[in-house]
Formats: sequence, structure tokens, C-alpha cells
Amino acid sequence: MRDLPCNVRVVAATSAAAAVTTLVALLPDWLAATLGLAQARLALLTVLAASLLYLAYVAVSTYVGRIERERRRVQDLSHLHLEALEALASAIDAKDQLAPGHIRRVQHFATALAQRSGMSEPEVRGVQTAAMLHDIGKIAIPEQILSKPGPLTPAELQKVRTHPKLGADIVASIPFPYPVIPLILCHHERWDGKGYPAGLKGDDIPLGARILALADSFDVMMTERPYQPAATYEQAVSRLRDESGKAFDPNLVEQFLELLPSLRPSDVDQQAMALERPLIQVGADRPATRPVTAPKVRVFQDIALAHREIYALYEMAHAMGGSLGVADTMTLIASKLESLVPYDCCALFLHDDDSDTLTCRFATGTDADVVRQFVVPRGDGLIGRVATDRRSHLNGRPSADLEASGLLGTPLMLQSALVCPLMMNDQFIGAMVVYHVEDGHYTEDHRRLMDRVSEQASAVIFNSIRFERTKEDSLTDALTQLPNTRYLYMHLSQELARSRRERASVALLVIDLDDFKRINDTYGHHIGDRALKEVAAVLRAAIRPYDVCVRVGGDEFIVVLSNCGLEEADAKREEIQTAVEGVHFEARPGKRVQLGASIGLAISPQDGEVHESLLAAADRRMYGDKARRRTEEDVSDGRPHAVSA
Repeated sequence: MRDLPCNVRVVAATSAAAAVTTLVALLPDWLAATLGLAQARLALLTVLAASLLYLAYVAVSTYVGRIERERRRVQDLSHLHLEALEALASAIDAKDQLAPGHIRRVQHFATALAQRSGMSEPEVRGVQTAAMLHDIGKIAIPEQILSKPGPLTPAELQKVRTHPKLGADIVASIPFPYPVIPLILCHHERWDGKGYPAGLKGDDIPLGARILALADSFDVMMTERPYQPAATYEQAVSRLRDESGKAFDPNLVEQFLELLPSLRPSDVDQQAMALERPLIQVGADRPATRPVTAPKVRVFQDIALAHREIYALYEMAHAMGGSLGVADTMTLIASKLESLVPYDCCALFLHDDDSDTLTCRFATGTDADVVRQFVVPRGDGLIGRVATDRRSHLNGRPSADLEASGLLGTPLMLQSALVCPLMMNDQFIGAMVVYHVEDGHYTEDHRRLMDRVSEQASAVIFNSIRFERTKEDSLTDALTQLPNTRYLYMHLSQELARSRRERASVALLVIDLDDFKRINDTYGHHIGDRALKEVAAVLRAAIRPYDVCVRVGGDEFIVVLSNCGLEEADAKREEIQTAVEGVHFEARPGKRVQLGASIGLAISPQDGEVHESLLAAADRRMYGDKARRRTEEDVSDGRPHAVSA
């Protein structure tokens, strides 16, 4: 009958009523003809009474059925509301990269403490629900504030402190059958009245909110955050005791500490809580546990993965903003990139406009020593093709770059490569590459992530290149391409500090060309500049790879010899003098000029432990050497002198 359309049910009911009325009207005549009058009346009353009882039963049954259906409808709506909220809370929890499972653990602690404190069953359910939703207001807080690794500014802190009010507003229209909204609103109030948003104090704070504040704070202490490291269990307990009567209700602190030994689930238990148990239990007619289906778990895992990607990209962009040099920038990128795109080797290749090749400037991981030797012409190999077509290449063959670099026969473990171009203002500046030892390891999703990282990294790497060039220019003598005086003081300070730590010697050679002014006066400054370049080349070749030769200015040079004792330094002084005198500089066609150099030597720590004292000692000895050389030579011949070809 219930399955019939409404109009059909009305017609059927009307016909039945008419039939009953006709039957009742005919009953007296039939009964009178069959029975006596008294018996007829008794039978009639019996039939009428039975009819009334039946109608009353039908009416009551209909009413009770309608009430039950309404109750079930309300219950289903309540369940639907709670499941929707649970899904939202689980999604928020899934995207928390800093403390995944926070909501579950807070609910676990708060529920146990609410039961211990004597709250009624509806009130406990209110605490459960509030624990699930206590941070729902953070959905309106910018992610860069929540994930900021350093201290918050006053404006950022004020923004974060709006989340209890925002959370209460979000759930304000939901008709909870127990108190929830006041608990969300007040879960950051403090027992001493110094909390927010209303500055409530003591018992003015709802009991459920005090419980929630304690459970929330304890879990925050025990998890690592951008602004603090994770505390040990003992440290967290000590902080709770310290804040008893300040931030927290002292009675609740004592109860919580008594409960705490039984509330420390293992990591496995926490994972089980996060995946197998619902956030709240809505009633006795609901199952105590209801397994989450695999698709639902995957949804939350996808949310966590997507947020991990966003967080990693944000963290990478934030960190890259503080780097300057190319090596520092790539070290940082490589460390952050591995959580997004797994690799066995990560490398950076920069384009050289003069040679039109791509040279490896950074490599880390498996076969990094081999990759650092790659110099790939544009258009050749895997990296060279990226320079030509300016699009990423997926699962290319790393050995192609080995061959393009002329390194045939060199063993290489890497089997697949993902290469992304680095572009700045439509200019190709290089390529970023990740390698893996498995063939065909990378997917289109990896390509998408690498493209995003490359977009972020391009500007930073471009600025790092400019910074290094500017730095090099500021520390390099433009004429000779040797380091300049500014670099000398930086390097010498570092060497002297190192020598003090390691108890080692540092030697200093002050070199001054003999009678160099006469070259400028006789042949012109452009000829003198050419002579300085040749002397610089001789000095650069005469020193060890880890020593430094600096042009101080004019015709004066300084050589810093690391870990060099007196005997070795004096031998190097004589070697340099011989090398300079061996330069037969041709000032004009057929006119050669023999050069010479006076050199003073100073040793640290014997002659001093700071650069001023060393330079003074070496300079003094240089002038002594110059005087000695003039005495030994016939100064009347006008040295340096022209020699016939």
C-alpha cells in the first residue's frame, strides 16, 4: 500500500470508508432479523467498540511510526553531519605535514580525561567532537604562516589567533545535541586569564575547553614544529607541571598525569587509530569501530601527498631566497628535491655562451664524479638536445651525455635521466637533471614536479650566477685577472686563523718589479700593462695550485704560501726571482726588455700573527732586497735596458 502513488492511496482509503459505513448501516436490520432486539443491540455495541479500538490502534500505530521515522531521519541527518565533519577534519589532518595524526591523538587524550573528570556521556561526546574540530578554523589561515619556520610577526600571530573564532563560526549552524561550539571557541583560553580570544579565567572557561587545551598542548609539545623541536616525554610532563595553575587547570593536570602512562600509544597504535577508528562515536546504535574503505584511505593519502608537494615547494622557494652562490643554491635544492622526486644523482649544467657548451657546475650522489666531467655541446647528447628544444626530457639515456663529452669507456651506473631546461626571460641558462639507477624510473608526475621546481630555481640560479660574477669582478684585478687587494685581506685572514688552529706556518712574499717606471716612461703605459700581464702569468705558473698570487697595485704583487716553512718559502722566493728575470719582454719589434723583481719574505707566526705585522716585515725586507740588488748591479746602465735582438 505504501508503495502506491499518493492519489491512488486516497481513492482506496475513501472506498474502504464508504464500505464500512454501508456495512454499519445494514448491520441493525440484519441483526434484527436474525436475533432478538437486545441481542442485536449488544452485538452492535460490540462491533462499534471493536471498530473504535481498531481505529485507535491504527491511529496510534500511524503516529508512532511517523515519530520513529522522524527520529531516524534526524539521526541519519546527525550521522550525515558528523560524517561530513569527520571527513573534513580528516582531510585537514591529512594535509598537516608538521604533525600528522594530531587530531586523533588530541581526541584520544581529551576523551580519556573527560571520562576521568566525571563528565556525562553527552558531554564526553561533545569533547570528542570538539577535539575533532578544534583546529578547523586554521583552514582560513594562510599556509605560509602556519608553515613558517621562524618566529611570527605580530600581525601573523594575530592572524593565527583568529582560528578559534573562525572555527566556531564555521560550525555554528550545526545543531549539535551536546555542547561543542563553546569548546572550540575557548580551547586557547588559559587558566590565568592570559589566553585568547576572550581572556577567560579559571572556572569561567568551560570544562571541556580546559580539557581540550591540555590535550592539545601536550601533543604539540611532543611533536616537532617549525618554531620548536619535539620534547621528550619527560620534558613534556615537566612543562605541564610548570604550567599547572598558569595555562592549565591544576586539577586536570594532576588527573591527566595520572592517566598519561596508559595513554602513550606506540607509532603502530597511532597509525591504527588514524586509519581504522572513526573520529567520534555518535551513539549506542552505531558500531564501536567501522573500517574505513580503501578508496577513502587513498583519498586522504592523496590529500597528504598533494599537500606534501605544496609544502615542499613552498619550503624550497623560501629557503632558496636566502642562498647566493650557485653551489649553495644547488645543495639546498638537492636536499629539498629528494622528497618530491627521488633520485640517485642530481646535477646542474650551465650554458657557456663562448663555447656553446653545457658544463656541469654541481653534482651529488651516485656517479657524481663522472657527471662532473660532462661538457656537452649544444644539440649533442641528452642535455644538449634540451638546450636546443627547451623542453624537459623524460627517462633519457645518461650514457648519451657520456659519449657527447668524449668519456667513452667510463663506467656509469645511472640508467635513466629527467632533464629540465632552466629559462630566464626566454634565455636558456642551463639544465637541471635528476638521474636514477633504474631504467625508465621517472613518470609524468615526476616531470610535472621537476618542471615546477625548475621554474622556481631558474631565477634563483640566474641571480646566483650574476652574484658570483659580480663577486669575482669585485675581487679580481681587471688587468691581470689575478685576485686583488680586497681578496688578499679576506684570504690572508682566513689562512692566519687556520694556521693558529692547526699550528701551521703561512709565508708571505711581497714582490716589486725593478725600475718598472722606466718602461712606462720609455714605451708607454700600454706596453707596461702588457709587461704586467706577462709577469702575472709567470707568477701564476710558479706557485702551487692552493697558493694565491695577488696584484696589490701598480707593479707590486703579493704571494700567500699556505703551510709553508721558512726554508721552502725562501726557495720559492729565489725560484720566482729567477722566473721573472727569465722573461725577455719585447717592448717593440727588435727591442727586448729584461725584467727583474725584488722580493721580501715574512713567516707567520715568527714575524707576526696578523696581516699588518706580516706585510710590514715582508715590505721592509723587500726594500732591503731591492737595495742589495742595486748595490750588486751596475745601476748606471739604466736597467731595465733594451737589448738588441
